[in-house]
Amino acid sequence: MARPRLDTRTLLVCAAIGVGTGVLGAGAAWITVAVLATLPMVYGFVLGVHVLPGVVAQRLLRQPGVALATHLLAALVSSAFAPVYMWQVIATAVLFGGIQEVAAALGRYRSWTPLRSLAAAVVIGALVAVAVAFAADLDELAPWAQVLYIVLAVLGPVAWTVAGLSTAAALARAGVGTPPRVKDATSRG
Repeated sequence: MARPRLDTRTLLVCAAIGVGTGVLGAGAAWITVAVLATLPMVYGFVLGVHVLPGVVAQRLLRQPGVALATHLLAALVSSAFAPVYMWQVIATAVLFGGIQEVAAALGRYRSWTPLRSLAAAVVIGALVAVAVAFAADLDELAPWAQVLYIVLAVLGPVAWTVAGLSTAAALARAGVGTPPRVKDATSRG
């Protein structure tokens, strides 16, 4: 029988990551209106928190599909805490998780370096800067605020990716995500 693409152990790790990052995503969703009303130039940075599920999952599990699965699970958790933002959170999950999966697929799921994760974060940041400029009414901001907005929109996903890589490293040191050890039938003990 063929091994399932995402086995139970993998899905449980994705779910645990999704719960933790989904709560952060819900917090980001709830502060969005206040951020856009008071400090719109930091919105892209706040939105960058949504890279966390895929970064942590890919770094720990190093398998195809884990970024998208974890993003969708995180979006479900975020939606439970912030139901009014359900469709925005799900769309963000599909977009960010999809970009992270494409970045991994380009390396044929063999390159799991931090550099690949950071490159995907820059792509996400560039898309965030362009797409969210409309939500923040960028034309209404002073020139210095427009520049700051673009810089923070690109750096936000990068900074959150660094946080995700650090989180994944800490979880790996704790034994999360490592494959279970199989005893050799010929060994004693």
